[in-house]
Amino acid sequence: MDADRLSRLTSSWAPPPLPGHPPGARPAPDLPPPPAPSVVAVCSGKGGVGKSTVALNVAAALAADGHRVGLLDADVHAPDIPLMVGLARRRPARSWTLSRAGGLGRTRLEPVQRHGLRIISSGFIVSEDQALAWTAELVEALLVELVWATEWGELDHLVVDLPPGTSDLTQALFRLLPAAGALLVVTPQDLAHLDTRRVVTALRAADVRLLGGVENMSALRCPCCGTDIELFPPVPPERSIWAAGVTRLGAVPMVPPTGPEGREPVVVHAPDSARAAALRAVARAVAG
Repeated sequence: MDADRLSRLTSSWAPPPLPGHPPGARPAPDLPPPPAPSVVAVCSGKGGVGKSTVALNVAAALAADGHRVGLLDADVHAPDIPLMVGLARRRPARSWTLSRAGGLGRTRLEPVQRHGLRIISSGFIVSEDQALAWTAELVEALLVELVWATEWGELDHLVVDLPPGTSDLTQALFRLLPAAGALLVVTPQDLAHLDTRRVVTALRAADVRLLGGVENMSALRCPCCGTDIELFPPVPPERSIWAAGVTRLGAVPMVPPTGPEGREPVVVHAPDSARAAALRAVARAVAG
């Protein structure tokens, strides 16, 4: 992709239309093919629900089933995937090249391989304590680079960990990869469902395919007797994302963070655990 094409992509993005309003007249950008035939974008309405945990484990479970999987950490302002796979950049970045004359082939990025996954993240660019204080336009240009300058190789699935909410970056991802499906993550809390219902409304208005939803931290499983302990007041059924027509793909229990079950991805470190079984079922559901 040359610099002119990158400019056309960044200048032609538009947010999804609001509910009840027709799509804008601006044409979709001239898009290159996606890195994988299947793109799973993991979304949530709010932070702190375990979205990155679900993204990592779904990707690792697909890889364990023999699929070729890339994992794109697109939560560029808060990239957590590197730490979750035991990596950290200590040296702050002083600069970064988004494009060069001759196209993105001149700025090739090599993904890091862990647990059978090919992983790319802004956390490999900036140090652990360094903020990526860029404008929305620069962040979107970085997204283009992470998607198409990364040397993914042949992929069956690309799993994308998106920031919570409906930010510019989330809108850009679905515009760049219009065939991507959304996997929604909630916790059993009214606020988590409320914020994610807003995401559902925006995604449907943009004609984004909804793969389904995952309830993370559904209950605390007692390590002594195996009893599930509900930690949150129940969400009124009519206020849940399930009432909005989102297919419930699984419920992932909480466990005390000790032993193998306290390490991520749990589908690798504790494959026989209840958490791993629930996350594998989600991965197989989204794989079709």
